[in-house]
Amino acid sequence: LMTRHNIKNVPIVEAGEILGIITRSDLLRALARVLPKSGATTADDELIRRSVVAELQSQSWSGGDLIGVRVDNGAVELNGAIFDERQRKAAVVAAENVAGVKAVKESLFCAEPFSVVLVS
Repeated sequence: LMTRHNIKNVPIVEAGEILGIITRSDLLRALARVLPKSGATTADDELIRRSVVAELQSQSWSGGDLIGVRVDNGAVELNGAIFDERQRKAAVVAAENVAGVKAVKESLFCAEPFSVVLVS
């Protein structure tokens, strides 16, 4: 939406008060952290990553593509946004139950409902 409407900055507003601003470069940095580094994962890690992503996306509570997944030697890292603390626990359990996962570290950001307003 930002590109389509040529918007470079989006204010983050809660209860009518501006908390901050997100820029396109902020979004690119976040994507760069979520995307696997070229050649950095083994075939097994990529299979585990795809399995964890599929498991998360199959859950109605997961929020679709808001949770990023990285895998390094079977250790899964979850990052991104959630809207409820129960999602954090559920995401960790879902990842732990995928075959080949040795450990799960989560770095999920809880965005309270209605704390983020996007202008379109």
